[in-house]
Amino acid sequence: MVDTASSTRAGTAAPGVSAPNADAAGDPAGGTPTAGTDTNVRIDVDLLAEHLLGRWAEDRRISRRLVLDPALHKVEGLTNHEHRVRAFDQLRILQQAGAIQRPYPPEFGGQDNHGGNLAAFEEITTADPSLQIKAGVQWGLFGSAVHHLGTERNHREFLPGIIDFSVPGCFAMTETGHGSDVQSIATSATYDPATQEFVVHTPFRGAWKDYIGNAALHGRAAVVFAKLVTRGVDHGVHAFYVPLRDEDGVFLPGVGGEDDGVKGGLNGIDNGRLHFDHVRVPRTNLLNRYGDVAEDGTYSSPIDSPGRRFFTMLGTLVQGRVSLDGAAVVAQKIGLQIALTYAMHRRQFPTDGGDEGVLLDYGRHQRRLIPRLATVFAQSFAHEQLLRTFDDVFSGRLDTPERREDLETQAAAFKSMSTWSALDTLQECREACGGAGFLAENRLTSLRADLDVYVTFEGDNTVLLQLVGKRLLTDFRKRAPRDAASTAKFVAAQVGAKLADASGVRRLGQTAKDRGSLAASVADLRDPTVQRALLAGRVDTMVTEIGVRIGSAGKDRARAAKLLNRSQHELIEAAKAHAELMQWDVFTAAVDEVAPGDTRRVLVWLRDLFALGLLEQHLEWYLVHGRLSAQRARAVSAYADRLIARLRPVVPQLLDSFGYQPGHVRAPIALGEEQARQDEAHAWFAAERAAGRLPEQEKKPRP
Repeated sequence: MVDTASSTRAGTAAPGVSAPNADAAGDPAGGTPTAGTDTNVRIDVDLLAEHLLGRWAEDRRISRRLVLDPALHKVEGLTNHEHRVRAFDQLRILQQAGAIQRPYPPEFGGQDNHGGNLAAFEEITTADPSLQIKAGVQWGLFGSAVHHLGTERNHREFLPGIIDFSVPGCFAMTETGHGSDVQSIATSATYDPATQEFVVHTPFRGAWKDYIGNAALHGRAAVVFAKLVTRGVDHGVHAFYVPLRDEDGVFLPGVGGEDDGVKGGLNGIDNGRLHFDHVRVPRTNLLNRYGDVAEDGTYSSPIDSPGRRFFTMLGTLVQGRVSLDGAAVVAQKIGLQIALTYAMHRRQFPTDGGDEGVLLDYGRHQRRLIPRLATVFAQSFAHEQLLRTFDDVFSGRLDTPERREDLETQAAAFKSMSTWSALDTLQECREACGGAGFLAENRLTSLRADLDVYVTFEGDNTVLLQLVGKRLLTDFRKRAPRDAASTAKFVAAQVGAKLADASGVRRLGQTAKDRGSLAASVADLRDPTVQRALLAGRVDTMVTEIGVRIGSAGKDRARAAKLLNRSQHELIEAAKAHAELMQWDVFTAAVDEVAPGDTRRVLVWLRDLFALGLLEQHLEWYLVHGRLSAQRARAVSAYADRLIARLRPVVPQLLDSFGYQPGHVRAPIALGEEQARQDEAHAWFAAERAAGRLPEQEKKPRP
């Protein structure tokens, strides 16, 4: 990518926002507030915006244009019922606009465009997260299950009604009693060869399908996950198309349910519970891509292993996690655009010159928002990589077991990190806007409430990170030697590494190299090879320690299980560290795609700030393990502060690169309202001062 900042628009500051000054080195100017001087850094906003939009830029643009329609926007203050009705009606707008057909085969009006579908779908978050999730239930879960778990016979019978929205539906997997533990669900589908039907049954209250979108009110049919039993054999979890309600919205015989009621967020979605009392469905309602039952009850599957069959079926539904990752990134961009714009308008407390300073010129305010801006850039580029992996698999271009495993690992890791980050970022944005941030009209409280459940949607984040951790342990075992001599060398190397940590050899080397110079410490930390070595070293050390500990159990599986359970907290921390490393890697690759110039320079600052933020967050680990000297540890925070000051002047340009229009942001404090108040106050005081009408200030005698 070529940086043409000198010939294209040079980053437009928000109305009334002046770029602060900084010296040539980018250090904060003296005094309070800590702004900077104009560094003359000019990002090519169009170039960076295109980079952020990614491979499916046009699909995102189409979706962004669509969601400018006020009919799709969330209206604050609606009752639970009113919000549900509005969200349901909005789905028809999406369907009629052709916004949901992208992933389906051409014979059903689709484009086989899997990556573009999710890229466009994520942008609906700017309109209303309830709409995004309700659309996701209908076409991303219900429709996708039929599409990817069914065969041609299922497609012909069920997909048309799902796509044209004549059959609103549900994705009935989760049970009250088992949550993320799908393999242990109790709902069964027992085959009756006499009638060639499956009998779907919920044996007890804890087996009710729960938290199911569209179940309380709108769902006419559901893809129900149940244990397939035929000829007295349980073949594990399979998916079945089960009608729920008649045309008048009344439950069909044997089907029952309840309304989950008002939730902490996403109240445009009618979540509810479903149960089944010996409900009969035709044999052909089994979604039979990975398992089928003949008329006589004979079971067959292209995958012999029940475990591998189960995980393959669930793997086809990974797009829910992918889309949640993208939606969390979008929500953070909107939140940061609101909070940072407000911080560039809002004035508070007299400065050395007597005038009030804008909030974003204060060091602490910069510290609370600008590092989070760097993080959302990292997550945005990481999500683009995840989308590409997803499209490789679902398009069939690179649908290999290894690529599917990569997809599942990336989706679990990135979804966990971005959804947790969204809650943190939106809360910080809310607090950074003070009372204005607490007003519903400014969206921050609403966005945070709606995204709260994302951390447990499509798999609780903690459970998902265990999946990532187990992948890391599997890779470790593959690398670990198997013969006695090699094992002895391997163990000796680990002992040597621990001794180096404990003795401070690494710290001594850093101290000798730096010779007391903070500048030398900073120079080393700016080196991307040093950053990666520190991030990767933490992952490797953590995984190796856990792997060696569990390996000490030998063939004693019971002891190995106990050791794994005792190591669970460490394993999840290792999985987080691995996710952070992957984000750093993708961010660095994205930087490398941009030609030298100011745009790349700013991306490097953001990447470095992201890396230093991770080091600062885990500083205790690096000190305890001897990976950083005390001086290097101090340099981490010192250099982060310097980068934040450098980035302060280009914040308006970075926000421009998100590409969101006022109709996407829809927060008065970020659309000129606060600036108008400040201008009015400034003009009034100036006029009163010029007219000599301001009273004299009380002067207190000096002691």
